Amino acid sequence: MKAIVIGGGIGGLSAAIALKRCGIATEVYEAVKEIKPVGAAISIWPNGVKCLNWLGMKERLQQLGGPMEFMAYQEYQQGQTLTRFSLDPLINSVGERPYPVARAELQDMLLDTYGRSDVHFGKRVAKVEEFDGGVRASFEDGHVAEGDLLIAADGTHSTIRPYVLGFETERRYAGYVNWNGLVEIDESIAPANQWTTFVGEGKRVSLMPVSGNRFYFFFDVPLPKGLAEDRTTVKEDLARYFSGWATPVQKLIAAIDPQTTNRIEIHDIEPFMQLVRGRVALLGDSGHSTTPDIGQGGCAAMEDAVVLAIALQTNSLGVEDALLRYQEKRAYRVKDLVLKARKRCDVTHGKDMAVTRSWYEELKSETGERVLSGMRETILGGPLE
Repeated sequence: MKAIVIGGGIGGLSAAIALKRCGIATEVYEAVKEIKPVGAAISIWPNGVKCLNWLGMKERLQQLGGPMEFMAYQEYQQGQTLTRFSLDPLINSVGERPYPVARAELQDMLLDTYGRSDVHFGKRVAKVEEFDGGVRASFEDGHVAEGDLLIAADGTHSTIRPYVLGFETERRYAGYVNWNGLVEIDESIAPANQWTTFVGEGKRVSLMPVSGNRFYFFFDVPLPKGLAEDRTTVKEDLARYFSGWATPVQKLIAAIDPQTTNRIEIHDIEPFMQLVRGRVALLGDSGHSTTPDIGQGGCAAMEDAVVLAIALQTNSLGVEDALLRYQEKRAYRVKDLVLKARKRCDVTHGKDMAVTRSWYEELKSETGERVLSGMRETILGGPLE
């Protein structure tokens, strides 16, 4: 059996590694000549960590992950702690810890595990078609690949999604802009072993430790879509949006490098239940594009990869049946994750400021139990629990 994988990002490479692990031949095609990961870092929660462990990357991941032991919310003007709690109860109850990692390093780990030289770069797919017993991908440069199945892991702007669904999907603007990057750890901004988030005015500023004595940082601001802002005005823009915020926030703004700070307008796609058509399956963002508000976008792609490989390995009724079983196991799960992230997004970013202010008040009495309970429920929905 041979699988054609379209997309060499987190989802595509996780799928290719998983299929290889199950004895299925793979060919990976990536549209760009060189992958430059979108976003500076990613939080891999225990459900995603277990998938990477299963794929044989346990030790390497531990080296890349930051020591995130506590979680805290800070009041935005004075920086006082609203709540702070250990992540140990979560780790002990689900059997694994979370690892925030730099995206470029995660991408390198996946490429090294699969085989960097085995990925076909600069191959943009033009057409997908099925024939009796197989599937064919035609690329813009004239190359043609054939296999028994095709995995569309070509991201939120997927060109293969319309083939699977039979219609075009619209991306939905979630209502906020996210700036993110990496900066050297400074404990006068936040503790080195803590996920720290400053909240107020429907905005947030967050820091997570990754390896190499660095913080992954992000700023969120509810804004209209399409503003003429870019890297050249990052510090001025953030200083304006976070005027009056606590000293650590001002220190962070002063410390960032505009050249390596990303500005992203956050979108998602209305969930749909069809992930498969014949011998073609959607995986990762092509099948469930989500906001990053519960940190499950990458983890969900890793889950997809594991479930897909197991479905193909354990099924003797043929490729199409195996893919339908993959769809059955994933469709409700990923819809739930997209909608949970959307709900959290609206509360965090002041869609209804009365609701957001109520959340700020609740944080003052938060022991960690409610927050960790919500995380635990999401994590335990993964395929390796």
